[in-house]
Amino acid sequence: MKHAPPKPSEPILLVEDTEDSREVMEALLEMEGYRVTCATDGREALDRLEAGLRPCLILLDVSMPRMNGIEFRRIQAADERFRDIPVILYSAIHEIAWLYPSLDVPVCRKPVDVDHILQMVAERCGQRQVVSA
Repeated sequence: MKHAPPKPSEPILLVEDTEDSREVMEALLEMEGYRVTCATDGREALDRLEAGLRPCLILLDVSMPRMNGIEFRRIQAADERFRDIPVILYSAIHEIAWLYPSLDVPVCRKPVDVDHILQMVAERCGQRQVVSA
């Protein structure tokens, strides 16, 4: 029997303004054994980081009110306290990586491919999944 490696003790910071999407993604990640902390926009996410949250990954929606994912990523990348936290952007805007190449993060398109995003999360949280042939 193959056992999955233990999940990191640090949570994933899920930044998503749409309640239904946030709940589905949070449930998916928790079913995989991750702890999840949520923020409804970039400003709230930044506040959580400034308050001491140190996630293993930031899963970041692009289109949000107050502070969108692009603004958040630019601030996060420029701040030496937070720039080393891995980020995955996800968006319904299919050209997002082309529009903002300077963000230098992987992009997952909505609607997300569950297996693909879980693989991306596992790689960035230090839990590489082994794919059997």
